[in-house]
Amino acid sequence: MSILSKLFGRAAAPAPQTETHNGFRIVPDPQPDGKSWRLAARIERDANGQTQVHHLIRADVLQTHDEAIAASLQKARQVIDEQGDALFR
Repeated sequence: MSILSKLFGRAAAPAPQTETHNGFRIVPDPQPDGKSWRLAARIERDANGQTQVHHLIRADVLQTHDEAIAASLQKARQVIDEQGDALFR
């Protein structure tokens, strides 16, 4: 890490790309886990004027941030397809 990074912190990561699947928004949010990335995402939907949020975190770890984003999106789609509205009960 350079001296400037230590002084001013690292550059902020770009905002994650949001995907829509069956009326739900998926925001990939992989979590750092040592040198790996843990699969995680937010699943959101708007209902009755409020935003409902489900935090999806799995034990799966991947080597790169890009792999973790792709896996997070895939797992979130699978959970939506399997559970649908039950995610928010």
